[in-house]
Amino acid sequence: MATWCCVKQCGACCHLEPSDRPDLATYLSPQELALYLSMVGEDGWCINFDASTRKCKIYPDRPRFCRVEAEVFHDLYGVTPEEVNDFAIACCQQQISGVYGDRSLEMLRFNQAVGFLDLSV
Repeated sequence: MATWCCVKQCGACCHLEPSDRPDLATYLSPQELALYLSMVGEDGWCINFDASTRKCKIYPDRPRFCRVEAEVFHDLYGVTPEEVNDFAIACCQQQISGVYGDRSLEMLRFNQAVGFLDLSV
């Protein structure tokens, strides 16, 4: 069974381009939406994403909508705790594909990390 995990130095989720997420206002509160939009840089990437290290500069203090947690996914998307794993995997795959491509090194690393690929053979 595939198990979701965050792959270090991916950063696909930090590409916040609002035009890629036209339904933001349906799941973010007005305050969260304002915070989200304030975090989008001119290039569509989060202003807290360090492109040189490919890490979040505020990771411990990142906003709620940046967290992959059962309670957050339930509140924002109506996902039950039993569905979080599969939902998070699908979200990451969609975002990685959109940002880097479905045949990118980032997608390969993610699929291997969650257990979709076994490259030890």
